[in-house]
Amino acid sequence: MLGCAVTMTMALALLDRVPAMSYVSLVATLGFVAFFEVGPGPIPWFIVAELFGQGPRPAAMALAGCANWTCNFLVGMTFPALADACGPYVFLLFAGLLLAFFLFTYFKVPETRGRTFEEITATFRRTPSLLDHEVKPGTELDCLGPNDCA
Repeated sequence: MLGCAVTMTMALALLDRVPAMSYVSLVATLGFVAFFEVGPGPIPWFIVAELFGQGPRPAAMALAGCANWTCNFLVGMTFPALADACGPYVFLLFAGLLLAFFLFTYFKVPETRGRTFEEITATFRRTPSLLDHEVKPGTELDCLGPNDCA
């Protein structure tokens, strides 16, 4: 998608000098849509099922759907004004956002293949749970009563 956005920008910038760039722009636009449909397009619908257990899944699915459609609405409503303000370079804004979203996904979204919900949830914890560690004899957790560790 990033490559298609940059290609659309170059094609639209050169359109006045090279009329054939309209075809390049069309192919880049179709490629952008196709890559969206097989890439980030379905993410709000399937990532929720992988990151949340059965209990909170309906609320998470509603929130993901709301965020998805709100962003679609905002892009649709602001694009004409952005296109007027930026001209053919409007797609560089989207290219920058795509790069930022890719980096966020690469560094912050955990791999879920072959993992349980508990393992996935544990990756989001900032500090390890006390249940994740073995209690060693002689530590304060081993001393439950006032006279246990005298």
